[in-house]
Formats: sequence, structure tokens, C-alpha cells
Amino acid sequence: MFARLNAYIDSVIARDPAPRSRMEVMLYPGLWAMVGHRIAHRLFRARWYFFARLVNHFTRWATGIDIHPGATIGRHFFVDHGWVVIGETAEIGDNVTMYSCVTLGGTNPTNGKGGKRHPTLSDNVIVGSGAQILGPIVIGPRARVGANAVVTDDVPEGITMVGVKARSTLVATRAWGQDFAPYGTPCSEPCIDTEPAVARLAVLEGEVEMLRADIARLTGEAQDGPQGPGRRTRRG
Repeated sequence: MFARLNAYIDSVIARDPAPRSRMEVMLYPGLWAMVGHRIAHRLFRARWYFFARLVNHFTRWATGIDIHPGATIGRHFFVDHGWVVIGETAEIGDNVTMYSCVTLGGTNPTNGKGGKRHPTLSDNVIVGSGAQILGPIVIGPRARVGANAVVTDDVPEGITMVGVKARSTLVATRAWGQDFAPYGTPCSEPCIDTEPAVARLAVLEGEVEMLRADIARLTGEAQDGPQGPGRRTRRG
């Protein structure tokens, strides 16, 4: 037990430079969320569903991390900060890192029955803050999901996904070596070609200025009236 705890703390320190000691890691909400989930998951597998939910409810209140007791989670899963939601049929591999405000959400089955409806995260996946991963999809090993991305399709191994709806950056993670990358998206990583977007923005800004000029002209003509400025009709 203590050996597993030490190994987990070492894995956290390897991914987070903030703690100055092992005891500091013991105060992390992600660590206590995992302790609570291990207990709740055992109760869930024993079909003690109410008590599993009770442990889950207390853990969520204490940590801000909501992990359904039925979710399957591997070794050294690290939630950095909180406000994470993980659904019942989610599966998470080893050494997965997840930042705040992430949802592993499920689909609504058309037949009204359960089944696999939440994502599967393979080993060494990194999920950035605010990402939403929805449905029974598979995120491949060492893939990255950027902050606020919305992923609804399978992600191949070693690919970085960004945007809404998420798209690949076309740069494989393995091209960046084996180093851990916080938040899953290195700042120097090219995401999209911005030159066409900048050029199009300049065109649109020019069109807006032309429309403003036309509106100002039409407004002035309407105020002057059809007979021109300064003229009034004399009435007898």
C-alpha cells in the first residue's frame, strides 16, 4: 500500500513542479479523489451501489471532482486541480493527466438502456483544461486534447486535438520526444495556418467600413429630405 502511494506521489511530482515536498502532494484534491474512487469502485463491483454512491458523494463534496463509482481507472491517474466529471462507463489507462473543468461525458442511448456510452482514454493521455470528450470514443495512447477542445470522434495515437469541434494539429506527439507537456499543447506547436484567416479578416474589416459609410450617407439623406438640405416647403 505505502509503496503504491509513494509511486503515485512520485508520478505527480514528475508532472507538477509546484509541490516542495511529498507531504504537500498529500493535500492535493486529485489524490483524495482517487482514494475515494478506489473505495467507491470496490463497493460498486460488489453491487453495494448505495454505499458506493455515498462515498462518491462525500468525495465530490470534499474535492470538487466527480468520478462515478463505475468508472475504470488505471495507475497514476492525476487530476490537477478539480471540477472534473467522469461518467460511469469511462475507462482511463495508466499515467493519464487531466486538468481542471474536464468532462468525460456520455451519449443518451436511444433504446433507454445503458451500455458503453463514455470515452476510453488510453495510457499517457493528457487532457487540457475545459476539454469535453463525449461519447464512447477512444483517445489513443500519448494523445493530447487541448484546452476547451470538444472531441466527439476517435483520436489516433500520439495526435494533438484542438478546437471546437476538435481537429488534429497534424503534428504527432512523438515528434516532440518523450518529455511531459503540461496542458497537452506546447506553445510552439503549430495548430493552424493563420495567414489565410488574417487576410480574410482584413477583407471583412474593409467591407464593414464600406457598410458604415453607406449607412452614414443614407442616414444623412433621410434627415435632409428629398428636397435637399436647408430647403423647406412654403405653405400659404
